[in-house]
Amino acid sequence: MRALLQRVKQASVTVEEEVKSSIGKGLLIFIGIENEDGQEDIEWLTRKILNMRIFDDENGDMNKSVMDVDGEMLVISQFTLHARVKKGNRPSYIDAAKPDVSVPLYEQFVNQLEKESGKKIGIGEFGAMMDVGLINDGPVTIWMDSKRKE
Repeated sequence: MRALLQRVKQASVTVEEEVKSSIGKGLLIFIGIENEDGQEDIEWLTRKILNMRIFDDENGDMNKSVMDVDGEMLVISQFTLHARVKKGNRPSYIDAAKPDVSVPLYEQFVNQLEKESGKKIGIGEFGAMMDVGLINDGPVTIWMDSKRKE
């Protein structure tokens, strides 16, 4: 499972000209799922995301987590996080899980974030063409991979 976190001042997702979710200060989380992903990946990513100290403290140092700053979260499915670009100029998405695998894992991930954070998590619409808007704060962008534990 791969996640791309962006610290944001605000973010939203729109599908067919309808805003599905919007957040203020917090994290925009893009999530990509592979066939081999499971509950262990969900638990590792959830724990890391909720405790990642990437928000500024009173001294301007990144010492606070999304939980410490009472931040909001928006999760967007993004199979392109598993793009292979080694050969040629057209990415291959062979590593990305098909919807029958990825939809339940995506839902489990969102549910785990809600359970662990005690917060409602904003979401887009799985498989839809989405317009994602954000004001990146910093910018701060963090890449995570549950298989590599990095």
